[in-house]
Order: sequence, then C-alpha cells, then structure tokens
Amino acid sequence: MKPLVAIVGRPNVGKSTMFNRLIGRRLAIVEDTPGVTRDRLYGDADWLDYHFTLIDTGGIEPKNDDLIAVQMRRQAELAIETADVIIFMTDGREGLTSADEEVAALLRQSRKPVVLAVNKLDAPKYNDAIYEFYELGLGEPIIVSSEQGLGLGDMLDEVCAHFDKIENEDANPRINIAVAGKPNVGKSSLVNAILGEQRTIVSEIAGTTRDAIDTPFSHNGRDYTLVDTAGIRRKRAIEDASIERYSVIRSLAAVRRADVVLIVCDAEQGMSEQDVKIAGYAHEEGKASVVVVNKWDLIEKDTYTMDKFKQKMRADLAFMDYVPYLFISAKSGQRVHKVLETVNEVYEQSIRRISTGTLNDVLNEAAMMTEPPAHNGRRLKLYYATQVSVQPPSFVIFVNNETLVHFSYKRYLENYLRKTFGFSGTPIRIMFRSKKRDEE
Repeated sequence: MKPLVAIVGRPNVGKSTMFNRLIGRRLAIVEDTPGVTRDRLYGDADWLDYHFTLIDTGGIEPKNDDLIAVQMRRQAELAIETADVIIFMTDGREGLTSADEEVAALLRQSRKPVVLAVNKLDAPKYNDAIYEFYELGLGEPIIVSSEQGLGLGDMLDEVCAHFDKIENEDANPRINIAVAGKPNVGKSSLVNAILGEQRTIVSEIAGTTRDAIDTPFSHNGRDYTLVDTAGIRRKRAIEDASIERYSVIRSLAAVRRADVVLIVCDAEQGMSEQDVKIAGYAHEEGKASVVVVNKWDLIEKDTYTMDKFKQKMRADLAFMDYVPYLFISAKSGQRVHKVLETVNEVYEQSIRRISTGTLNDVLNEAAMMTEPPAHNGRRLKLYYATQVSVQPPSFVIFVNNETLVHFSYKRYLENYLRKTFGFSGTPIRIMFRSKKRDEE
C-alpha cells in the first residue's frame, strides 16, 4: 500500500488549496468560507520517486460544539489515526493561535511524524512570522504558499523522508464506485455500512456531504475506490450557487469517472423524477449501474411488495431494463453485503469481451430467427460484427446500408445479445457501418 499523508489544521488555513496543488487537479472545493471541506478527501500524489495518497480534512475547531464541527473534528482525528505522515498547516499571516496550539497537542498525542507548514508566506516581508511557530514543539517550521506553490519541494522532501520504503501500487485494476442520488436518501449511511467505519459525516440535514469523497479500500482481496458524492438536486433547488452548484457538477463528474454507479433511492419516496435523471445520466455515460433501494426496513411488506416495487421502477427506468435492483437498509445492515457482490458482477459484465467468431455466429443466428427489415424494396444485410471496446461493451456491425436499420431491429439485436451473453447491469452500444460488397 502507498503511504497515507494527511493535511490537517484549523479551518481556512489553505489545506484544500494545498491538496489540489499536490494532486494536480481541483478535487477539493476551494472557497474562502470556514468549514467548506467537511469530510476526508483522498487523492494520489507523487514527489520524485515517491508515490503516496494524500488526505484532505475538514478544519479542526477544538472548542466548537456545533454538531457539524464536532463531526468534522472526528473525521480529522480518523485521518490522523490512519495516516503515516501528517502535514500540519498553519496561517503565517494570521499568526499562531490557541486553536493551532490545541491541534498541535492532538498531533503530539498521535505520536505520528508531523511536518509543520506555515502557509500564506508568499513575500519576504512575512518571513519573520515563522519564528513564533517554533513554540509548537513540532520541529522546524517550513515556509510555504499553497496559492503560489512556494516551498512545496522542501515540505515534500521532509514528508518523504519519513516513508519507510517505496511500494509499487498493485497492478490489479481498482473498481471505482460512485454512490449517486438526490440528497438525504442515505448515501453516506450506505458508504459507512460498506466500509464498516464512520467514514463520512451522517446527519439528518439534507446536503451535509458537499464534497465527492474518494475512499480506497480492499475487500476479499479486491481493491475498490468508493466515491460518496454530494447529493444531486434539481437546479432550481440549488440555493448556495457558488458551493453547491460545484458539488453537483463534481457529483456528475464522479459518475463519469466511475466503473460502477450505485443509484441510491429512498424506499419510502419511491423512484423520483430526479432519480430517473441520475440513472439516465449514468446510462448515457455508458456506466455499469445498480439501483439500490435504501430504507427498505421502513416499508410495510407482504408477499408481493418487492415485485410491485420492481415493476413500478422498471416502468420508470424502461431505458435501462438491464439494471439489477437491491433492496437494503444501510441503517440496519440488511442485505448490505450484497452490494459489493453485485458491483463485482456488473463490473465483470462491463469489461466482458466476445470473440469475433462467437459474435458473428450469434449475429447470423439472430438474423435467421428474425429477418432484417426492408425499405423501398431494399433489404438490410448484416455482413459481420466485431467488438471495438468495453465499459460499455461496444460493437460495430457492418451492413449494406446503415440507413435501412430501423431502431426496433437494433433493439432486437441488443436484446438477442443480452439473451445470449448476459451483460447484466451494463449498457451495450451497437453501431452500424455501411460496407459495399461486390454483389451490391
């Protein structure tokens, strides 16, 4: 496993700006508002020949008893517990504060290697501000500017000096899982249930999760990355334009970079219009998907309840009739063990390759079972097919004239491929290309 490096400190000292600069992309929300980063964010970074995982945390406010502040503090403490090295960020312009001293005391108790970074010192006139930070007793402070990128080399040299050894990342592919859905359907509770720890902040306040949070983990010898996305709301419901709109954009971006999307909906509310839109987005992006119906323990049931529920949802999601359904309770743990099992199944289907010989045998069989359509005296002829890509499985069928392909026949061929090969949980793409033959 790669070393874990946590960036900690009180709110608004520039942790997220530093995190974004080190991983080379804007993953953490950067806003001049204390408490914007509420949970732990993970990203891969490297320095020289060292590769490590960076953790950004919400600001630690030792004396704030607000519910969110308390949970943010707990998230930072968990990051400290799991980290191999800690970057303690302070604000050089604001100077040493009592909150810094209390965070330093917490870090000393952890007995973890700490690199003390004094941020926002981007001009020589501020250099003298560094001396008071020696009082923290955490070694020599390093002058940095996360905004300007100054001093980062010295800081990273010190961080990497604490690594015992460089370990290469496992070559086995990691499955990226995006957890998507409208706010307050239990996405964070599902993430916590899968991980078995208090990984993200769970609150009854809709929209508590603002960031899309990458969590690498392993289960039964397989590596995963779980993304608990910010809840996706209808555009007119987005009130905090500068922060929440960016959360929505990145939630959709999380779907784009996922291998498997868990579409989480609330059993009490049923499949909403917004859930259907989220599912449609995953379908358009070609993502393997699983519909997770959460809070199933709250539904009064009889023998036919689940079948009726599935029937209603299949009508709503007619465009993705390939998707499997799981009825769970993240709170009680009911059927949560089935989630990763189903993720593995749909992922394997999404990367499945069919040999050209087998594919063409099935194509010829399909054409014999149902003759291709004709239009204006000309009949569609299927010559041969080949699979061109995976995620989703995509096929090109060469024909005499692609304008003769009716959407109903394309749908028939897709269903025939599914009947033969499965492809449960994943979209498949079929494209037609005109290819002239001598006999035409």
